[in-house]
Amino acid sequence: MSPTDASADAVSAPRPNIGVGRSTDHEDTLDLRLPDELIALFGAERPCTSEGPRDTGTDTDTDTDTVTDNRHRQQRLADGSAPPAAPSPVGHDLLDAVADWGPITTSAGVFHLVPVRVERDLPLICRWMNDPAVAAFWELAGPPGVTENHLRPQLDGDGRSVPCLGVLDGTPMSYWEIYRADLDPLARHYPARPHDTGIHLLIGAVTDRGRGLGSTLLRTVGDLVLDRRPACARVIAEPDLRNIPSVTAFLNAGFRFSVEVTLPAKRAALMIRDRSLRDLM
Repeated sequence: MSPTDASADAVSAPRPNIGVGRSTDHEDTLDLRLPDELIALFGAERPCTSEGPRDTGTDTDTDTDTVTDNRHRQQRLADGSAPPAAPSPVGHDLLDAVADWGPITTSAGVFHLVPVRVERDLPLICRWMNDPAVAAFWELAGPPGVTENHLRPQLDGDGRSVPCLGVLDGTPMSYWEIYRADLDPLARHYPARPHDTGIHLLIGAVTDRGRGLGSTLLRTVGDLVLDRRPACARVIAEPDLRNIPSVTAFLNAGFRFSVEVTLPAKRAALMIRDRSLRDLM
C-alpha cells in the first residue's frame, strides 16, 4: 500500500518491479520453497493435465494517524500485471476462515475482525476513503463504485485476501486486509516463506487516530493471525521507510525491521512479527 507524512496518516505503498535489498539476517533468506498452494495454482495453467487452479495476484500506524495504501493492487489490475483470481482448491481455505476467528479482548476494548459485505459496508468504507488524509495514500476517493471496484476482486477471488472491518466494542472503526503474502506479487521482492500472512490497516474515524490505537491493534491482529493460522510462522507488513512514526508503531507492536524493499511507489521497510519471538517483543 503506500505512505508518507509522519505527522499525518501513515500508509504503505505499491509493490514491485524491482529487486529487494539484501538483509544480513540469514533467517530471512532461507526456506524459499514454493508453497503447495502456489504449486497447485500453477498447475492449472498447464494444458492437457488434470491438475488444479492457477495463480494471481498499512497498514501502518503512527502515534498520530493510521492509514494503509493499497495502490499496488490497483496498479496491477490496471496494467494487466496481475493475473485474474482463480478459485481455491476444493475444500481449502487459504486464510483459515477469517470469518470464524471471533472477537478478542484488548486493552482498548473487545476487537473483532468482520469480513466486509459490500451491501452493508460500502457506504462507510467509501466515506473513509474520501477522507483527504486517507485518500492521499489509498487513492480511492470518489463515488462508491471506486471503493467497490477495490473490494470486489478480493471478495470474488480465491480467498487469498480478505477485506474486513475492525469492530471495537461494537463500533466499526478500521478497515483491514488480511492476505497471503507468499501468494501475492510482494513475494517476488522478499524471501517469502510458505503461509507468510500480510496485513494492511486503515483507521477510519478521525477520533480514533492519534491515541496509540494503531500499535495496540497491530499487535492484536498480528497475534490473532498467529493463533488462528498454525501454519503461519510470520506476519508481514511494508510501511514506507520514510514514515518513521509508522515504522515505530510496528516496532511497538512486536514487529522487527528485516530489510529495505524497493517497490514501485516507495522504499519500504519490511516488518516481520515472528511466531518464535512473539513472547519476547
